Amino acid sequence: MSTTYTSTSTSTYSVVDVENVVRRFSADIVMIASSSGALTEAKARDYAKDIETLAKNGYLSAVDVTLLKDGIELKAVRYDVSTDAGSLSSSRPGGVLWPREPSGWVRVTIWYTAAYDDAAREKMKGKLQIGWSASTADTSHSGLQQQGSRDYASGGFGMQRKDFTV
Repeated sequence: MSTTYTSTSTSTYSVVDVENVVRRFSADIVMIASSSGALTEAKARDYAKDIETLAKNGYLSAVDVTLLKDGIELKAVRYDVSTDAGSLSSSRPGGVLWPREPSGWVRVTIWYTAAYDDAAREKMKGKLQIGWSASTADTSHSGLQQQGSRDYASGGFGMQRKDFTV
């Protein structure tokens, strides 16, 4: 005779968990702005506010931040959101002191969850700092190499960061 056991697990997270994780993302994007000179710190904070608002409402799937100069990618980081972050460990922010490129620019691309439908868009009107628009940007970073990663997690919410460089 054999016995079979089945187990399921659910992960929950709170608004405070999202705030804790997004605080680390915020520190990263402000460091990117400060070191690269290609984005103002005020604009970086606006991006971070929107990321937090979307994440708190369950609408954020991923974020990509890329430093470009003359159309060429120099550095990038991608943050994949996890709402089952039990297996993620939490790292400290950092490691994003990018080369100074004041004539370059920083592109921030976000992906929404399936929950970000027309009703959600209507709900978010007036709550976002950035005028987000559809993008066809290639964020595969095929000209860069993945080098390093960090996890930011709190409770059941997390962001897995992948770093890309030349």
